[in-house]
Amino acid sequence: MTARDRLQELFRARALQFGDFTLASGQKSRYYVNSKKVLFHAEAITLVGELLYESTCDLDFQAIGGLEVGAIPMAAAALTAFHRHGRSLEGFFVRKKTKDHGAKELVEGQVNAGDRVVVIDDVLTTGGSVLQAIAAVEALGAKVLRVVCICDRLQGARAALAAYDFRPLFTIRDFGIEPTMA
Repeated sequence: MTARDRLQELFRARALQFGDFTLASGQKSRYYVNSKKVLFHAEAITLVGELLYESTCDLDFQAIGGLEVGAIPMAAAALTAFHRHGRSLEGFFVRKKTKDHGAKELVEGQVNAGDRVVVIDDVLTTGGSVLQAIAAVEALGAKVLRVVCICDRLQGARAALAAYDFRPLFTIRDFGIEPTMA
């Protein structure tokens, strides 16, 4: 079984929930992909790191990260995988809003003007959350080389990210679910 196959199996068993849900986009859905049920599982997070490595190792970039909360464990997993493969890499996360104290930075970690970065997220519907992360790192002067998510719900994210190299590890169809447009 490949790493992708095993991660798909874990997502199907642990992350998919059915019922009535309101998504971050505001859309209603009959299913929910609760990635946190997978991202905080030892085997799954190791697999996520390896798949993020495989989907970005062709790039020359300095940092990987995305919007809190989902991208934080993903970035840590990717950093660990890159280190195992002998490659140095920085991580970051983007706050949804700046704190009222401390450095008051929106982007935490090492992202500098001129850096080439990969932006990651767990589950994308319309792409609004990942666009927030992209805007924050681009405002620092970084260039986004690729956007990777674990699951694209196929409800508009690809169109919203048309200006970027967007590569989901899975689409919702990989879990046997047809996307529904609200």
